Amino acid sequence: MAGDRERPYPRGVDFGVTLAGLGVGVVVGMTGMGGGALMTPLLVLFFGVAPLSAVSSDLVASAVMKPFGGAVHLRRGTVHRGLVLWLCAGSVPAAFAGVLVARALGPGDRVETVIRIALGVALLLAALGLVAKWYVGLRETREAKEGHAGPIRVRVIPTVLVGILGGLIVGITSVGSGSLIIVALLALYPALRTNDLVGTDLVQAVPLVASAALAHLLFGDFQLGLTAALVVGAIPGVLIGATLSARAPAGLIRAALSVVLVASGLKLLGANNVTVAATAGAMIVLGSGAWSVLRRRSGAAPPRPASRPRPRSRSATPQ
Repeated sequence: MAGDRERPYPRGVDFGVTLAGLGVGVVVGMTGMGGGALMTPLLVLFFGVAPLSAVSSDLVASAVMKPFGGAVHLRRGTVHRGLVLWLCAGSVPAAFAGVLVARALGPGDRVETVIRIALGVALLLAALGLVAKWYVGLRETREAKEGHAGPIRVRVIPTVLVGILGGLIVGITSVGSGSLIIVALLALYPALRTNDLVGTDLVQAVPLVASAALAHLLFGDFQLGLTAALVVGAIPGVLIGATLSARAPAGLIRAALSVVLVASGLKLLGANNVTVAATAGAMIVLGSGAWSVLRRRSGAAPPRPASRPRPRSRSATPQ
């Protein structure tokens, strides 16, 4: 039982975890992303929580919060139910199995090392997911102006395979239910609207995360005190973020979040501080230029005003 084990994180960090949960909740409420991709590395890198305990507690906390967002999208009708069905057919059993895979890797330092590496790779892929979601928004803006739209046909086998892969990653690392699966859905269904893409991914994540959370409760390293401290901060944070979402620069937050995810992923993979700092700086410089170019090419940014020719100076009239 988890309660019989030695507490796997330093004493006295509960208040800090609550504040971190508040901050992560605000980001999630404003952008719809960043839950497991931010909270799990925060717990590991800043609070000294063992990777397996961080994954377990984050998944249980997510299982409490995910249904609220899913219910909103169901009421708005921005959910493709067929995709949800086939994604869950693969992801729900795979998420449960992912926890068993993690436990089968062995006790002690070995499993923690594997999970840390898997988490680092998942964070790098999650950053790709953020870029993909931003690109979807640009694509939809362009297609709305051009009048492009069309129904989608569910591709059953590829969709189930996406669910299986996503479920395994979520079960092992807690990352991917709101980012990695987005990338796969974008590749399989490029005609899916942004709202439907986000709503479908969020609703399918509810049973996915619940399955992984249940497995971690049974076989993982769930810590009630750690999870409670996380939830106490995250729930009001999500509400605050949702309230601010209409006025906040969500695009800027996603860009900053992608830099944080890459830096955290590299750190978990053992990169030194110089490499992490250089990579983050390069992303900021190069990403700003690419962002500006792509926005203008997609039509999302207003065109530059045409330069007006300067009026010719009137020559002085002869006296």
